[in-house]
Amino acid sequence: MKKRFTRKSTNTQSAVTALEQAQELIFAPMTFQAVASLLDFGIMQYINNTPANVDEVIQNLNLDEYTVITLLQIAEVTDIVEIENGKYSLTKKGQAFLYDEMTIANFNFVKDVCYLGSSELTSSFRDKKPRGLHKFISDSETIYPILSKLPKNIKKSWYEFDHLYSDNCFEQVLEIILQKHDNIIDIGGNTGKFERVCLKHPSNCKITMLDLPQNISVVINNPELSGCNFYPINVLSEDTKYPSLKNCAILMSQFLDCFSKEQILKILTDLKSQMDENSSIYILEPFTDNQNFKAAKLSLTHISLYFTAMANGYSKMYTQGEMTKLIELAGLSLVNCYNNLGPFDYTLLECKK
Repeated sequence: MKKRFTRKSTNTQSAVTALEQAQELIFAPMTFQAVASLLDFGIMQYINNTPANVDEVIQNLNLDEYTVITLLQIAEVTDIVEIENGKYSLTKKGQAFLYDEMTIANFNFVKDVCYLGSSELTSSFRDKKPRGLHKFISDSETIYPILSKLPKNIKKSWYEFDHLYSDNCFEQVLEIILQKHDNIIDIGGNTGKFERVCLKHPSNCKITMLDLPQNISVVINNPELSGCNFYPINVLSEDTKYPSLKNCAILMSQFLDCFSKEQILKILTDLKSQMDENSSIYILEPFTDNQNFKAAKLSLTHISLYFTAMANGYSKMYTQGEMTKLIELAGLSLVNCYNNLGPFDYTLLECKK
């Protein structure tokens, strides 16, 4: 017999709460798009500056009654707006979409990069391929070689999301590295944000950026990166040949989360075989188990679904425990751990051969 969900009198509150939370999840995709419409129409911006009634919103934003009432009703029931004496204004939750840097970057990333492709999540898990990516581009196995070819709004949201987090602790990371090394190999340098920090530092450290040839070609002629060395590479090639890894710091910032555990083990093993005892590997990641706030852990855990549906079909955001185990399997030693770097609780793991 099929088990039914009951509202027993001895447990009424918990059952009602559970049902309420279930409905929130069910309608979450539609709520998300309603927020996008509220922002696109300028409704949230308008009532934040000036609490207003329905007629005032209609007149000042040149919108029809149906649109305004429908969206404001959604906003009210989801605690995005509140109403007093017939006038709507934003709650703290609503204001986050206008002023909080993390909320804005996450929202645009999900809206522009992830939302459409998330409908292919199940097939992506099943096939271990980013089936959602094929909603935009059908001839690439992963998102990384074609980042520069993505539609303008998608590319903008991807880079703003990517740069928001690790960029905020690059200065701290560089100071830690410079205590032992002035020759730095940055694997997966992306647009060269860390390289810019190095080139501006008075230490005159040497910096070499490694990335896919397609990504190197985008930044190699950037005048801001004059003085940086570039080395195109695919770290997953069968016989990966790195530049000299003698007496240097090897940095991988938010890089290993782009790979499966098997691929990470290959990368770390290859690095170990080509580095010497005077070199160090630095792994910079926002590990999901090292977050001080529930919202941060929730956000990072959900980013794993982006990797599944949009990026490659098999990577994820890792815990420090998972990464430490892979470091040990590669025959490396974890010698230092620097926690709570930057405003988003990054962790820097220092490894030696």
